[in-house]
Formats: sequence, C-alpha cells, structure tokens
Amino acid sequence: MASRSGRLRTSLNRWASHSTQEARELRDVTLRAGCCPVNEAKDREMVAIEGILKTVTLRPRGGVPALEAELFDGSGILTLVWLGRRRIAGIEPGRAIQVQGRIGVHDETRLMFNPRYDLRAS
Repeated sequence: MASRSGRLRTSLNRWASHSTQEARELRDVTLRAGCCPVNEAKDREMVAIEGILKTVTLRPRGGVPALEAELFDGSGILTLVWLGRRRIAGIEPGRAIQVQGRIGVHDETRLMFNPRYDLRAS
C-alpha cells in the first residue's frame, strides 16, 4: 500500500512542478514582450497582456451572442469577451495571443470587453 501512495505522490509532484514551470515560462514571455502581468494590471486602465487561451466558449449575455475566452499568462486568468460574435478565426484553446484594452470586474471576475488582439506563434 505504501508503494501505491508513493507512486501517486510522485505523479502529483511531477504534474505540479510541470504546471509551475509552464506558468513561470509564460510570465517570462509576458515580461519580455513588455506586457503587464494579469495580477498587476489595474482596473479601468489601458493595458497590454500576453498569454495563452485556456478555454473558448459561446455564452450569450443579455440576449446577445458573446464569445468568451480565458487568457492565462502565468500570473492569473483574464476573461476576454467579444460581444456580438459567435466565432473569431484563430481564437481557439492553446493559442498564444496579445490583447489590449481596459480591465473591468463583474462578480469578482476580471473581464476585458472587445479587446484588440494580435495572434502570436505558439
């Protein structure tokens, strides 16, 4: 039984260290690009943020279609919302992207509506 928990613990440690290494690399890419990390970005100020899209979903807001994507830059997650859009070519999970706009907060979620974006090579 001890060897089972030992293998599980080893697997979990390997997974956790891989996740933290990925986050560290993303933070480095963000800083080299001259962008602001998500956790340091101030609300209602123009910011540029670079990261990886984790999820992309279609979620109506107030009866209007809205494409939502979660951007992860190694320091935090920012939800991007394009109102009136059902699909945008190139906006897909795993894609590297740089966005510019103003960050707002709604129900403790940090959002950026209709950001300008540049798709990056992964």
